[in-house]
Amino acid sequence: MPQSPLPLSAQDSLVAVMIAVSMSDDNIRTSELVTIQQMVNYLPVFANYDVDRIKSVARITFDLFEEEDGLDALFGLIRESLPDNLTETAYALACDVAAADGHLEQVELRLLEEIRYELNIDRLHGAAIERGARARHMTL
Repeated sequence: MPQSPLPLSAQDSLVAVMIAVSMSDDNIRTSELVTIQQMVNYLPVFANYDVDRIKSVARITFDLFEEEDGLDALFGLIRESLPDNLTETAYALACDVAAADGHLEQVELRLLEEIRYELNIDRLHGAAIERGARARHMTL
């Protein structure tokens, strides 16, 4: 019996992580949406990605956030479809979205911590990724 395809591709999982971070504080900001769109448009990992999928991935993410154990389910989908070599990429994208508006809420920080744990990101590597995001999003 053939195995059914995963609901999310690896690229969908990267988008889902970014959308989840944006949704985490119940206030999806324009700067976060612009950051997501720019990354999807310009990063090599999204070279063959159908940008029309963003809407369906956003719907899946929104729907899961509505459920009691939705975050756990989302992480399960992400772990199933995201190869190990893209876990740090996912965390870096999440950090960039969180930093996009220039302010990190406690709920965003907690979600980043959860992402780091769920994707098994080493603390030192996580700190370096966070520092890079901070540096990229500094203002005068």
